[in-house]
Amino acid sequence: MMADSNSCIFCQILSGAEPASTVYRDRLCVAFMDIQPVNPGHVLVIPNEHATHLEDLKEKTGGHLFRIAMRIAAAIRKCGVQCEGVNIFLADGEAAMQVVPHVHLHVVPRFRGDRLRIQVRDELSRKPARFELDQLAENIRECL
Repeated sequence: MMADSNSCIFCQILSGAEPASTVYRDRLCVAFMDIQPVNPGHVLVIPNEHATHLEDLKEKTGGHLFRIAMRIAAAIRKCGVQCEGVNIFLADGEAAMQVVPHVHLHVVPRFRGDRLRIQVRDELSRKPARFELDQLAENIRECL
């Protein structure tokens, strides 16, 4: 289900109704500073067209978002902010921790001792049997 783009904070930023500290803009996307950054230099890359979920996004635009995120990640490493690595993160849906219902990539500079923690429970380290993986692969393949 697509959210109403009139109530979407990112669409309001795109229209100029809300402010943003813009890093990059072109005909397909815009990148701007996150107002609640994980670390200094945290940038969001969003499509200019409203898309709530990945399935709502044109493939060409999705590829372009990632290319721009890669360029921004490289720029972050060069610009002087503390950065020993970079995470590029996308949450698709509430269960995946998507807060704003508009597709967006987080480009987050990382360094030892920063505040971001990605925790994996011990039970997630279980290796499934090959037949389970094969069955899941088949199910996904059939839905492509």
